[in-house]
Amino acid sequence: MRVDNRLVHGQILEAWIPFLDASCIVVADDQVASDFFRETVIRMAVPSEVKVLISGVAEFAENNAFRRGRGPSTIVLFSTVSAAWTAYRLGFRFDKLNIGNIYNEECRLCCTQSVQLNEGDINDIISLRKEGVQIEFRRVPKEKPIDLFEIVRNMGS
Repeated sequence: MRVDNRLVHGQILEAWIPFLDASCIVVADDQVASDFFRETVIRMAVPSEVKVLISGVAEFAENNAFRRGRGPSTIVLFSTVSAAWTAYRLGFRFDKLNIGNIYNEECRLCCTQSVQLNEGDINDIISLRKEGVQIEFRRVPKEKPIDLFEIVRNMGS
């Protein structure tokens, strides 16, 4: 499970797919699901051997159950933390969420060079954390994961 406002791009195609040996990408995004052009561009960018599924967040959450070790290795992409939280609230349960890239003009907390959170993002992350979801910041697999709550603890020191 990954939040990345760019959805499918070089980091996903060149780093995450090989690292996870993924054969499927799910884009759970309301805007892409309702935009034929954006959906087509995403499908064209992904190698033909990788299956691409695109749906709105609610539709995805209601029709899918995450079971580790079942089915093909899949990367689920959300464009916002809010979308990930919505999917979780609607029944799509997961235990770990990778946050790779979030650009936000209303930045309240700059966690890394590629992750800028607004108030809503922070509240949604706290809600996910209360549900037991581990949150990590990491653009690519070779980077060391960063825990948001370590950042906050260190800010207080």
